[in-house]
Amino acid sequence: MNSITTRHDSPRLLDLLRREVRYRHYALSTEKAYVYWVRFFVKFHQLTHPREMGAAEVEAFLSHLANDRNVSPSTHRQALSALLFLYGEVLKIDLPWLKEIGRPKLVQRLPVVLTVDEVRRTLAAMDGTARLIAQVLYGTGMRIMEVLRLRVKDVEFDRGVIIVREAKLAKAGGKDWVVMLPDSLREALAAQIGQSKALWALDRADSVAGVELPFAVAKKYPQADESFAWHWVFSQATRSRDPRTSITRRHHFYNDTFRRAFARAMKQVGVMKPATPHTLRHSFTTHLLQSGADIRTVQELLGHEDASTTKIDTHAATIGSGIRSPIDTLLATPAPVRASRETLRALNEMPA
Repeated sequence: MNSITTRHDSPRLLDLLRREVRYRHYALSTEKAYVYWVRFFVKFHQLTHPREMGAAEVEAFLSHLANDRNVSPSTHRQALSALLFLYGEVLKIDLPWLKEIGRPKLVQRLPVVLTVDEVRRTLAAMDGTARLIAQVLYGTGMRIMEVLRLRVKDVEFDRGVIIVREAKLAKAGGKDWVVMLPDSLREALAAQIGQSKALWALDRADSVAGVELPFAVAKKYPQADESFAWHWVFSQATRSRDPRTSITRRHHFYNDTFRRAFARAMKQVGVMKPATPHTLRHSFTTHLLQSGADIRTVQELLGHEDASTTKIDTHAATIGSGIRSPIDTLLATPAPVRASRETLRALNEMPA
């Protein structure tokens, strides 16, 4: 019997997994990762149902990932998190040994940071919507998905702010915070919202389903999904099918589309650093700190609850902020004047 399918009259294991993930409002990327690792785990043990496996099987699977597949510590931890979720939240099995399995220690690395010139050249190599998204990332310090999921109602031109809703901490209940609306991007953002309104009007004329709404907003405000206030600032040009509901609607600009555009631009201008869209957030932080902004202000702009998270970028900002290396001082010292032959002869003949 296929352990993933189970009995024909019972819900499939992966369907139960998806249901529990969605109940907790986890991101679609988290859902896909958990489904991948659970499927991999079951297939690794010849389709044995997880209920029939224990510590030995989990350890063997994780050992295979670390030793045979040579996965990174972060990937190893993600696989373990998926199994913890499977047993604890889906199968409702309390297995103390799962909590005792060691998690690989993550190496804390300094973030990749682009120089001001590298940012300038990269942005210049981009165009259209992708360029404006990159400008907002660097100009506000927002994360990529926070920008892509930005709603029209949350760009407040009068106050000069952008409201970031239910950001990265959604698993813990979410939080909102405010970031600056750069003056240099006002006109471009207004034009972008105008383009988005044209797509919104087209969808309403074609009676297409409204945009996806977070959590219970759709029940609380039944018509909100079709209102322009809740429409995406960065709308996708074409409609697509929602992978969770199979409803065809207007999605926001695709994450992968932007990542490819960003990577092409860096390659075009010769930026060799392993930068990602999140690098623009680190660059925003570093350049603010180097310009004299205090860490508390930067912490609030980034939405960090713990200042220690911001301090990781502080270290990168401190290095290269004007402190001179001793070798620079040494090499900047004027070379001694070479003595003439007469002077050298006089010194040699000088009595001891």
